[in-house]
Amino acid sequence: MIRRIEGEPATGFQDMGLSKAMLGALAAARYVKPSPIQAAFIPEALEGRDVIGQAKTGTGKTAAFGIPIIEMLEERGRGPQAIILAPTRELTQQIVVEIKKLAVGRDVVVCGTFGGEPIERQIRVIQRGVDIIVGTPGRVLDHIQRRTLFLGDIVHVVLDEADRMLDIGFRPDIERILRHTPQPRQTLLLSATISADVRKLAQRYMYQAVEVNLSQDEPLVSTIQQFYVSVPHDRKIELLQHLLKRDRPRQCIVFTRTKRGADRLAERLQRAFPGVSTIHGDLSQSVRDRVMKGFREGRIPVLVATDVVGRGIDVENISHVINYDIPDDAENYVHRIGRTGRMGKDGIAYLFVGPDQGEPLTAIENLINKVIPAHEVEGFSAPRPRSPQSARELFNTAVTRSPSLASR
Repeated sequence: MIRRIEGEPATGFQDMGLSKAMLGALAAARYVKPSPIQAAFIPEALEGRDVIGQAKTGTGKTAAFGIPIIEMLEERGRGPQAIILAPTRELTQQIVVEIKKLAVGRDVVVCGTFGGEPIERQIRVIQRGVDIIVGTPGRVLDHIQRRTLFLGDIVHVVLDEADRMLDIGFRPDIERILRHTPQPRQTLLLSATISADVRKLAQRYMYQAVEVNLSQDEPLVSTIQQFYVSVPHDRKIELLQHLLKRDRPRQCIVFTRTKRGADRLAERLQRAFPGVSTIHGDLSQSVRDRVMKGFREGRIPVLVATDVVGRGIDVENISHVINYDIPDDAENYVHRIGRTGRMGKDGIAYLFVGPDQGEPLTAIENLINKVIPAHEVEGFSAPRPRSPQSARELFNTAVTRSPSLASR
């Protein structure tokens, strides 16, 4: 049975019955008012219930599950009391940083477990005693198989970005991990979208879950201005350089389709824009860590990224997202542009569309139920790529069939 909660509850951190230590940590982290997902999710989780949280990206979901878990920790035992699973190394590292920030002043040990760094280092930390494990499913399973991670004391399980974990094939690993955790336990699931696969997973492994839905059927945050620019393929680099010089973004992510393309583009940009860097799955973990540290600290103004790591980037100061290559999957567009407009800040997203790419543009518009306006750039103007079923044409057809729609 799933009980759904819609809308935004009116409550503040002071009204949630949080400890003085937590309120102090929130004040130190400059958390003044809970975001809608935090306000709805935290009270339910503090009651020990299983909770499904659906909300737009960039709305503070990590604190939504981190705060109640820290508040409910008990005396450290043989193994960790909480395990948080996430799809990427970058997201895992960001969760660790956030949990440590929320646990400041307490004796809470958090350990990140992910591939790309020596497992022996993680084993040493775990053996000294940890309260919260944050990891990617593959590396967590590796620890389980080596018997270096005991899950018999687990009370809280978090599946963060569950839709993404299922998209990239982690379902078997997740289920094997869940079978190693004891019952009863609290399971918290957070996801930007609740697909049929996510719901099936929730129904199988969660008990009488409360569903908190703050997405309101809108996959994009309202603070993001979206535009597409029609441009021939051989002039994309010229257009990108023009927009970067004209807009002077605080920080910008440029998305490419391939790792090789990301490297080539970053190399070209570095000639005109010092500090440009790239991040993708072929880079070593140490390089990726160094790049992300520089990006978070603002020393890297423009980051060229692929979809594999792009969704794990959570930096509040990103003002622009540029889709240099149109994504193969329309849903990836939603996740890409969600890197900007974080926590209520304004953001701009550009989508470069070639003359033969009307169909993927239409697929994106149909997914977000919105016509993306064209952005005219002097010297780069071109007609909109044609597709027989654009979002606007579908709407016009609906109006013809039902004139009452025209008044909406």
